Amino acid sequence: QVQLVESGGGLVQAGGSLKLSCVASGSIFILNAMAWYRQAPGKQRELVAGVTATGSTNYADSVKGRFTISRDNAKNTMYLQMNSLKPEDTAVYYCNARIVALTRLYDEGDYWGQGTQVTVSS
Repeated sequence: QVQLVESGGGLVQAGGSLKLSCVASGSIFILNAMAWYRQAPGKQRELVAGVTATGSTNYADSVKGRFTISRDNAKNTMYLQMNSLKPEDTAVYYCNARIVALTRLYDEGDYWGQGTQVTVSS
C-alpha cells in the first residue's frame, strides 16, 4: 500500500510564506513525477507545480516567481515553498505522485494525498 501525507498548511497573512511537504511511503518501487494541485471552494482542482524524478519543474502561470517546487528522492519527499502569498492562493493543496508499487509492478499508479488547507488573509 502506498500513502502520501501532506503537512505544512496553515493560516498566513498576505505577503507571508509557507512551506508544504509531502512524504510518500509504503510499497514503493519507483517514485516518478510528483506534483502539487490545489482546489479552492467552488472551483476545479488545478495544477500548481510539478517535478519529474530527475528534477525538471513546471509551474502554473499564477505562481511563477513566487512558488518553488523541489524534491528529495532519498527521503521520498516533495516540497512547495510558497512566498508572497496572496488571498487567491487560499485552497486545499493536494500532493500527487505517479508510483510503481511493489504490489503492481506492471503499471504506474496515480496517487493522491488527503490535502492540507492553506488560508491567506488579506
